[in-house]
Amino acid sequence: MDVARTEVAVRKDRRGNAARLGLMAVPVAFFAVFFAYPVAAIVARGLSTDGAWHPGRIAQVLAQSDVRQVLWFTTWQALVSTALTLLVALPGAYVFARFDFPGKQALRAVVTVPFVLPTVVVGTAFLALVGRGGLLDELWGVRLDTTVWAILLAHVFFNYAVVVRTVGGLWAQLDPRQEEAARVLGASRFTAWRTVTLPALTPAVAAAALMVFLFTFTSFGVVQILGGPVFSTLEVEIYRQTTDVFDLSTAAVLTMIQFVAVSAILALHAWTVRRRETALRLVDASVTARRPRGAGQWALLAGVLLTVAVLLLLPLAVLVQRSLDAPGFGYYRALTREEGGMFLVPPIDAIGTSLRYAVAATALAVLIGGLAAAALTRRDAGRIVRGFDALLMLPLGVSAVTVGFGFLIALDEPPLDLRGSWILVPLAQALVGVPFVVRTLLPVLRAVDVRLREAAAVLGASPWRVWREVDLPLVRRALLVAAGFAFAVSLGEFGATVFIARSEDPTLPVAVARLLGRPGELNYGQAMALSTILMIVCAVALLVLERLRTDRTGEF
Repeated sequence: MDVARTEVAVRKDRRGNAARLGLMAVPVAFFAVFFAYPVAAIVARGLSTDGAWHPGRIAQVLAQSDVRQVLWFTTWQALVSTALTLLVALPGAYVFARFDFPGKQALRAVVTVPFVLPTVVVGTAFLALVGRGGLLDELWGVRLDTTVWAILLAHVFFNYAVVVRTVGGLWAQLDPRQEEAARVLGASRFTAWRTVTLPALTPAVAAAALMVFLFTFTSFGVVQILGGPVFSTLEVEIYRQTTDVFDLSTAAVLTMIQFVAVSAILALHAWTVRRRETALRLVDASVTARRPRGAGQWALLAGVLLTVAVLLLLPLAVLVQRSLDAPGFGYYRALTREEGGMFLVPPIDAIGTSLRYAVAATALAVLIGGLAAAALTRRDAGRIVRGFDALLMLPLGVSAVTVGFGFLIALDEPPLDLRGSWILVPLAQALVGVPFVVRTLLPVLRAVDVRLREAAAVLGASPWRVWREVDLPLVRRALLVAAGFAFAVSLGEFGATVFIARSEDPTLPVAVARLLGRPGELNYGQAMALSTILMIVCAVALLVLERLRTDRTGEF
């Protein structure tokens, strides 16, 4: 009898492995053709001459002083940005985790808005705040554009929500009675927090810090707009070497360096996430939050609210105010005029173009990400599946500039001659959206009781019907959240789109960047107006997501 049961279990496990490999086939093919192939093509093009491979070029590029300066700036600004973000955002994580106050859900959505905003909008908002003619310039004659402080503040603005939601989400589920027990045994408040709560939070803090470091290490739009010609990260330098200097060799070396660094960061992040998933016993987050008590807690809440108002809301408010400087909505009306030159269509047409591309990219991301998440559902997956999970995260850190330019180089011959096709933009945007879909769906799929699927299969249901009758009703809300995140991310993608968006069909971020690159008050005002429109679209999408979000839905 035991032998028979063992054989049944083995057959079931083999069928499960075969099913997972089948589900992985489409995502693997998608990433191979539209991610690995373009990146490999541009790297190979840059490191070879007349078909001959020149690995010594790597040492030659690294020997250049300006390249070493770019590497140094990229690393230290990412470290400082991460430290500042943790310093500013950890009190907010505690407030959202432990305090219950009116408007908490609305404030949570407000805090998350900057994270889903396109980097072009973030850069434009801070330009309106600290740049020439900005609020600080008008009030006190202070300008911070083309300074490192503008970049650091914009990075904190952009990544505040990463810390609040990653750390705060876990903090809310830690049982406060453990810390209270330590205090009963004589420990001070700080000692109890340091010895009980902090060790439990360390994996989440580390995971959040690594994600912030990743986003700031690969920063492009913010540095491109606020850094000007003075500061350059690896991503910005890859763009400059590719478009301005046309030095593919240097760009290829920098791409390889960034790829290695991002791979190491993602490996560390995966390790910290596994620790967070397996090392803790959590409680229902709804029972740990309470109203603030005492003057100290009320002061902490007030401080967090003030931080949100000054750091997050003020730049966006100034952006809106600058877009309204011209009487009678003049900057908005100017968007309807066709000017020629950089724009073959009125700038306002970029709204419809962006929406169409984002819808197509969202459909692709949900399809590819949904299949990938289904393949990764079992926690006891083997090394191949875990490696596949890491592969899905690479587009978040690999140079989007490299991917975009790689599309032009690699996808230029039949049967993949797509250079003149509109589908290139949604394909590039979907690459960035897939990781968000996977991270949102995976926790919910893993929470579905496998016995429900087995019972449906025993009753004769086909795999398709099992998914439709069992999984879909349970994950429908998470699927909508995933689609919303993919839509918002696709709407704001800039690094790859700037290469492949056609002049007659610019997206909103590309149109904003082009307007900022042209002299004149009218162009600047139109950039503010388009950025405001893009911000509103992203904010509305996020508010809808916040209404759909469930406790089991992934944070990012």
